[in-house]
Amino acid sequence: MSKKLTIGLFGFGVVGQGLYDIIKTKNLNLEIVKIAIKNPEKDRSLPKELFTTDRDDILNNPEINTVVELINDTEAAFEIVSRALSSGKNVVSASKKMIATYLDELIALQQKHGTSLLYEGSVCGSIPIIRNLEEYYDNELLHSISGIFNGSSNYILSKGFIEGLDYSTALKQAQDLGFAETDPTMDVGGFDAKYKLIIAAAHAYGVVIDPKDVLNVGIQNLSAKDLQYAREKNLKIKLVPVAKELDDRHVTLFVLPKFVTESEFLYNVEYEYNGVTVQAAFADQQFFFGKGAGGHPTGSAVLSDIAALRYNYAYEYKKAKADNNRLQFTNNVDINIYLRYDDEALVDALEFEHIHERFYSGSYKFVIGKINLQKLIDNQQQIADSGAFVAFADQLSGVKLANAKLQEAEA
Repeated sequence: MSKKLTIGLFGFGVVGQGLYDIIKTKNLNLEIVKIAIKNPEKDRSLPKELFTTDRDDILNNPEINTVVELINDTEAAFEIVSRALSSGKNVVSASKKMIATYLDELIALQQKHGTSLLYEGSVCGSIPIIRNLEEYYDNELLHSISGIFNGSSNYILSKGFIEGLDYSTALKQAQDLGFAETDPTMDVGGFDAKYKLIIAAAHAYGVVIDPKDVLNVGIQNLSAKDLQYAREKNLKIKLVPVAKELDDRHVTLFVLPKFVTESEFLYNVEYEYNGVTVQAAFADQQFFFGKGAGGHPTGSAVLSDIAALRYNYAYEYKKAKADNNRLQFTNNVDINIYLRYDDEALVDALEFEHIHERFYSGSYKFVIGKINLQKLIDNQQQIADSGAFVAFADQLSGVKLANAKLQEAEA
């Protein structure tokens, strides 16, 4: 039997309102008792007595058994979620930065207090990837997870590739439509995609990784020359987070623009849509596609989590708890990249291990070659400041451990 959920909702922005719109069309044995907001002066479509500016009206209310957290403040979100879990309330959240940053602590709180935190809406909007990683793939060896995890950057890239818009114009359109913030760094810089990747990797591989350790390079320095190169090669450029198991002891994660071939599912994922490709040992390749943002798509994922709590559903983090899980995160891998640059000193600083192709023509210079991922991390600021553009070019030889003797050295 399902139990009745009495809900305290934090945040009534795009996703909060989208969630409310969906809930009022359903009969799910749940009730929103109180909604915490920041701005009491803003006009609301619901009765005033439903709203509060005091978080304690929800967190200290014994009649509320479920908290739904949908705010943008990372530290405030963590305080709300941790207090709720500690006081015996189950929680649904869509705050990817907060979850990725504090995942270790959040797992420990759930185990200590016997409460449940669900966060399907934090990764790729309406695509049910977390539940699938947790349940469907729980006994499956996953070779890799990759995809388009951020609709804002994908919208900009589609506008550039399909419609020929320059980066600034495409970004302005994305902002006008509400796909990108006034400060778009979180989206176009690859941070949003990185947080989502870290959450997904925790369920896919049982590893919890500090976001500061994972490379994210965005699309801010994309130029018309890079798009022209992609067109000439029948490729598209997408911002792609990658989690890859390298062997039975190592996994790597990174976020980079990537040249995508026509044979890849991601080639046809355009505008604000997201897509996730899972490469499994036994199930082979599977693809998930859907809207990655917006009030109703994300609200539907949040509602799915709320509905699951009626039946006491909780993540088990099976792979993290498995006795035979010895996976460790590493940046000591070799990858193939395209680097469009102006300053030769940058190429020297990156210390390419092998250059497959080099091109000079007036103001357009690029190299394609193999480089250690850590070198990209060490020179990330120089790459950004110089206006250089980096893209993952895995068509050459993919991702491999840099040191073949690494396993023996760690044994």
